[in-house]
Amino acid sequence: MTLTWAEYRRAQRRSRQAWVLLTAAAVALVAGLGWFFTAGQFAVVDAPADGPREAPVLAAGWMNAVPSVRPVPPGPAAGLLETLQVKGRAAQDNYDRSAFGQAWLDADRNGCDTRNDILRRDLPDAEFTEGSRCVVAAGSFREPYTGRPTTFRRGAASSKAVQVDHVVALGDAWQKGAQQLTAGQREHLANDPLNLIAVDGPANQDKGASDAATWLPPNKAFRCHYVARQISVKAAYRLWVTPAEKEAMMRILGSCPGQQTIAAAAQ
Repeated sequence: MTLTWAEYRRAQRRSRQAWVLLTAAAVALVAGLGWFFTAGQFAVVDAPADGPREAPVLAAGWMNAVPSVRPVPPGPAAGLLETLQVKGRAAQDNYDRSAFGQAWLDADRNGCDTRNDILRRDLPDAEFTEGSRCVVAAGSFREPYTGRPTTFRRGAASSKAVQVDHVVALGDAWQKGAQQLTAGQREHLANDPLNLIAVDGPANQDKGASDAATWLPPNKAFRCHYVARQISVKAAYRLWVTPAEKEAMMRILGSCPGQQTIAAAAQ
């Protein structure tokens, strides 16, 4: 069978199109395999399932907001960061935990101490000790600092596996403005649900009194919320940041420019 010149050209054009499609499919397959073996199968830390990208402040119906020095303004966290004072640390040699009042008071006056309030808030399946409506006996949750499923069980040896962390560490706050607060304001800072999250005990110990310049959660998916929460707490209690701390916060927020401030009223 003899093809005409027009038929020959059409067949040639279809052949080229077929090769283009095959080449594109091959490139996509190679790229997909490359992603899987270099990142995809190990992309755990940044996946939403690894831990909450947000953490609650209040639980409706039984938690109350703790009065801060001033309200946290709504809006981008990066914008609020620009309003914070930037200067060096004050001396820490006179720091004493007692300056922030008795640990785990019932600051929101709901009848339960702050530590159990936070455990109940952050552990969705929290169980109480027999005869109590406050004391959390056990529970499990997706821990935010590491992103790992974690179980809490009350006990002399086991309780420390899950700790309640001050997002802005009290030692850090002391060096950045808390010395100028009243005793009552420092007490609120130490018990404000805005500044508290149930977390992995070893991660909390590793953090210590560090700020964002020297420690960030290993779970990268939580870092934007973590930094925004620190900024919100510092704004609420008129605390400042160091130049290195501000730089670290700006770097984190650069990956999430839409990150908003965190406030109890928004819950």
